[in-house]
Formats: sequence, structure tokens, C-alpha cells
Amino acid sequence: MRATEIVLPAVGEPESLQVQTRELPRPGRGQAVVRMEASGVTFAEQQMRRGTYYDMPAFPFVPGYDLVGVVEELGPEAPDGLPLAVGQRVAALTRTGGWADRVLLETADLVPVPDDVPAAEAEALVTNGATAWRMLHRTARVRAGDTVVVHGANGGVGSVLVQLARAAGVTVIGTASARNQDAVAALGALPVDYRGDVPGRVRELAPRGVAAVFDHVGGKGITDSWRMLAPGGTLVSYGSASTRDRAGSGMVTVLKLLARLAMWNAAPNGRGAHFFNLWAGKARDPQRYRAELREDLAQVFGLLRSGAVRPVVDRVFPLHEAAAALRHAESGTAVGKVVIVPGGAGD
Repeated sequence: MRATEIVLPAVGEPESLQVQTRELPRPGRGQAVVRMEASGVTFAEQQMRRGTYYDMPAFPFVPGYDLVGVVEELGPEAPDGLPLAVGQRVAALTRTGGWADRVLLETADLVPVPDDVPAAEAEALVTNGATAWRMLHRTARVRAGDTVVVHGANGGVGSVLVQLARAAGVTVIGTASARNQDAVAALGALPVDYRGDVPGRVRELAPRGVAAVFDHVGGKGITDSWRMLAPGGTLVSYGSASTRDRAGSGMVTVLKLLARLAMWNAAPNGRGAHFFNLWAGKARDPQRYRAELREDLAQVFGLLRSGAVRPVVDRVFPLHEAAAALRHAESGTAVGKVVIVPGGAGD
């Protein structure tokens, strides 16, 4: 069984990506071959191709943080594996490896996906949905009636955060560029131009401060996010987009951010600051991590099927145009998720 993969050979521009084929090993005990129906472009790939992602493998490797696909072949069932059948649709968080038409995965890492959900829509809610749900309900623990700030509300994670928060009865103030204000408003958020006086505008909309701020930007602006909080509020930092083009180790950036958050947490101010890592807890307690991930994505997919959440798919690219997909994701014009599929761009 052969697999077509997109390989990132070294630090370089998106056009340095290579299309390769290789023989895929047969699945062993507790493994499955999944035929990819959709994968996505995340901020992680944008950092990886620059060599600045804080936890990336050695070159060369296949990018692809997540995927949705169909089980094509199963190895012998493992005791702790998810009961599966050939032909079943599943999702997986892969961190790397998703940009391939076939992927060998552990069955314990697979999450069932409803068959009646289009693959591209489901894909838009795997990493983004799991991240948004966990930040909202496991980290910030938002409640109906709260007001929160979502930075980058037009982005992949941001657009899902807005919708999940609105579904929970939460008022959302969403920052975005001027050209994306209407898109943010259409999601149900109060749009704010991130190039303006964001703290001042937030104070006008929420004079007592907000219950939570979700900040993927990092950098100097993280201080403004902290100051927007009401007493008892929570800052959730989940990225460092402001340093994407900065040379040097991504780990140093993360460590500096963690130090700042720890300093704020140590201060007796009644507020909390957290760095959200989607993978936190997997090494410590993989069984619990996988169970919670399945539970969280089941909630997200349920909201999708009910119509409470609408996945925002910006554009769909065929696998062999992964370089164009990555370039488009980095353009700053995308609203929602950039998706990669095995064949043509499709619908």
C-alpha cells in the first residue's frame, strides 16, 4: 500500500515542500491505516517551515497537525484501542504526518466522526474545535452571561471560539483586521479593529473588565490582554503569532511567555493566567487525555450537527498544492480554516 506525502525537507519557503511516495507499513497491533479525506493548515506548520516551532521533529518530516479520514485497514485490536471497523470515519490529532493520502495511526488516538458531516467541515473542527472547547470549558470555565475577548476572531481557532462561546450564552468581543469586521460580526461577536485602541474599546464595551481573554498573539500585547480582565478573570495564552517571522528558537519565546504568566499568577490580584497546550497531559495520563479528547470533540461535533456551530472553511486545496495552501494561510486574508484534500479542490 503506497502513500503520497508532502515532505518538509528543511527550513524554507512554502515552495520548498516536496511531493513524495513511499510504501506504507501494514498496520500492527492497535494500529490502523486511515485514508485521509481532509487535513488542515495550522499556525504550527507556518512556524515549522521557519524552524521556530517550539516542539518540532528533525527535518525532513511530513507536516499536518490533524486529519479526518476513513479507516482503510486494521491491525489486530489492542486491549486499550478504540473499537473500529473498516470504512468508519475518524479524526486524529497527529501533530505531524497529516499531509498524506494514507497515514498509519494508533487506534487509541482516533476519534469517531459522524458520517453525515462533510470531511472538510469536520476537519475545520478537529484541532480548532478541541482547542476552543478545552480553553473555554476546561481552562477558563466560562459561564452563560460572561463577556470574553477573542483575539483573531476571524481565524481558524478564533472563529470556532466565538461560536462555541455564543452557543454557551457568552458575549464575545472579537478582534480582527478592518476588512474582517463584517465576518466577525456574522459569527456573533462584537468586532473590534486590532489596529486601533483595543483596550480602550474593550473598556467601553465591558467597563468592569471581561471574564476571559483568549490570546494567540503573545508578544508585548499580552500585557493589554491581562489588563482587560475583571477580578476573577482568566487570561488564556495559546500562541505567539506576533513572533512568527522572528528568527531564533521558538522555545525561548515560549519560556519567556511562561515566565511572565507565572509572575502574574504569583501576584495577589485574584486573576489567573494560563498557557494552553493542546497536548498537555497526554504523556502524563494518555488514557485520560484520549477519553477527554473524545468527549470534547463529541460535544463539538454535536453542536455542528445541531447547527449551533458552523465550520468556517476558507479555501480547499488538493494535496499536491500544499505549498499554495500554506502560502495562502500565511497571507493574512484567510477567514477560518485552510483545508487540504487528497484530490482536486472540490466543493
